[in-house]
Amino acid sequence: MDYSQNFFYGASPEIHRRAKELRRTLTTAETKLWELLKNKNLTSLKFRRQHPIGPYIADFYCHSLRLVIELDGGVHDTIDQIERDKGREFELRNLGLRIIRFQNDEVLSNLDQVRKVIEAFGANPDYFTPP
Repeated sequence: MDYSQNFFYGASPEIHRRAKELRRTLTTAETKLWELLKNKNLTSLKFRRQHPIGPYIADFYCHSLRLVIELDGGVHDTIDQIERDKGREFELRNLGLRIIRFQNDEVLSNLDQVRKVIEAFGANPDYFTPP
């Protein structure tokens, strides 16, 4: 199967169901970032929220850039979760995807800087290195 043509990368019906549930219960930070990203508000790029990708659900996904944006709350600071996040990133990168991570606090307190990072990526995705 050529996953590059399928922006769900083989996600199962169960992952699609869980993603739909998550779209109804966004965190405060996810809601704030979604207001910035939805309706092509940012650099005319189409983003999806709680998007199924294989066995995972990305917080936000832009298929044209092959960009996953992840927001991390306090749970992501635990040793177990850090290891899971590393494995997840490894698998997503193996699909040819790029990942930018932000802390929830960054989105809530400095949305303008978050916007600038995403715009910089959109302007030059091949040469962008996240902070």
